[in-house]
Amino acid sequence: MTAAAVRPVAIKIDDDTKARVKRLADARQRTPHWLMREAINQYVEREEKREAFRQDTLKAWEEFRTTGLHLAAEEADAWLAQLEEGKDSEPPPCHV
Repeated sequence: MTAAAVRPVAIKIDDDTKARVKRLADARQRTPHWLMREAINQYVEREEKREAFRQDTLKAWEEFRTTGLHLAAEEADAWLAQLEEGKDSEPPPCHV
């Protein structure tokens, strides 16, 4: 497995933010560079998950609009209540 190429990227931050990053990096015994890379990685991972969720939602909405299949809130609540009680039950079938 080859390592991904790492290339420098410049960002502009104000002096206050730069000082805050430095203080936090010092407190964590890390470099400001490490801290900023970690923050960016965590942000990108979180936003990728949010975008995947958004895409799943749009897909589900389009499927509902196409087929009309759904569960009523009461049906879903009853099924979830069974799961909360520890009963291994199948979800009710969708209907129009």
